[in-house]
Amino acid sequence: MRLRNKRLAVLALAVVGLSACGGGNGTGSSSDTAEFKKDASGTLNAWAFDNADDVGKARMKYAADQLPNVKITMDQTPFDAQKFTTRAASGEVPDVVQMDRAFVATYAAKGLIKPLDKCFSAHGMDPAKQFYPAVTQQVTYQDKIWAVPQFYQPAAIILNQSVLEPAGVSAADIDTSDKAKLLNAISKTYKSNGGNPVTLGFDPVAAGQAELWILGQGGRLMDEKGAPTLDDAANVKALSFLKDIYDAQGGYAKAKSFSDAFDTFGKDNQFVKKQVGAQVDAQWYVNVLSPYSQTLKISAVPFKDKDGKPFTVAGGTSFVIPAGAKNPDAACAWMTSLVTDEAWSAAGAARAQKISSTPGGINTGLFTGSPSADKLVREKFVKTTGNTGFDQAISTYYDVLNSGKSLGASPAGQTIKTEVNNAIASALLGSKSPEKALADAQAAAKRAYDQVG
Repeated sequence: MRLRNKRLAVLALAVVGLSACGGGNGTGSSSDTAEFKKDASGTLNAWAFDNADDVGKARMKYAADQLPNVKITMDQTPFDAQKFTTRAASGEVPDVVQMDRAFVATYAAKGLIKPLDKCFSAHGMDPAKQFYPAVTQQVTYQDKIWAVPQFYQPAAIILNQSVLEPAGVSAADIDTSDKAKLLNAISKTYKSNGGNPVTLGFDPVAAGQAELWILGQGGRLMDEKGAPTLDDAANVKALSFLKDIYDAQGGYAKAKSFSDAFDTFGKDNQFVKKQVGAQVDAQWYVNVLSPYSQTLKISAVPFKDKDGKPFTVAGGTSFVIPAGAKNPDAACAWMTSLVTDEAWSAAGAARAQKISSTPGGINTGLFTGSPSADKLVREKFVKTTGNTGFDQAISTYYDVLNSGKSLGASPAGQTIKTEVNNAIASALLGSKSPEKALADAQAAAKRAYDQVG
């Protein structure tokens, strides 16, 4: 069960993993009084668990071993928002659904999922201790917790020293809190041929890391009640910053076309081919680069907020129980089992075993959403490799975990994410000013928020 932050419009990665308290106007369904018993038996139906990897399989085996009286049936197809709403309306719902945390407040407001505070209590799990605060906040709505969060893939900036060093650019020059310094570094490393990029000095991955840039520049996606705030003045500043970065590299259209053609997961990826000097990446991408560690010369620096402090965002997936679930007790027991330190230890062992049989394999760790599990896995399985650059990159991702900020929880969460990316595309392509692009996005997101309310 892999879970990775997605680089929208750049990657189409099917991933599976086995948060500011919002407001809004929930439906107040009978699920508000959901009770859970610790004992579980019967049949459990789970949906949206596609492509389970070694980590996922190990966790599922651990959870199944804890529930000998439960027969688990898996629907290994991706989550589909429209399908979920249709199934909820018909009453034909599974007992557990895996979904992006951005969806959770939407379905909570509609009364389509159960609050899980008593689920956690039944199994002696305290979310405040089990998960990073930013992770829990994204699944907290109207003072209730509506999902079991899992995974937390922080973003940082991977440096391609084979590009930066010959250009006289240091790691300190790749600083997202200092616009002038960053643009100067880009000017030294960017290369083109016939007006088209052949090396991006810095790939900000605007479409896939929109929230990182906006929140990092002091902007916000929503207010404390979950209402969209996409036209916030700081958001405009963030889009303007991104536009300057792309304009320094041939413009967004050319840079985006160039990056879309990267062999992102292959042997001719953008770091091997020296097509980037630096790039914003989620932690999982270090795994992609590890087979080429003998030839690559990489390191990493944290993404910095406007005040120069390390910064990341805490998105990811989660498990929910539909309001009409037939076996919520088994669902609760299974979900909580999957995110215990013991389950993650089993997953860490499975990953370590797989890596040990892979020539040149590097264990980059598991980023779970749980501080204790992250510490356990790191201390037990992540060893010094002798490759200074990769070791430093791995440490950088671990170091930024505690700087994560919640994306927020809103009944219009998914629409907000979609409209942010629409605004970024319009502004960077120059079809709209950043102010106009965000105003239009705000209007669309506000309509969605009002409809749910």
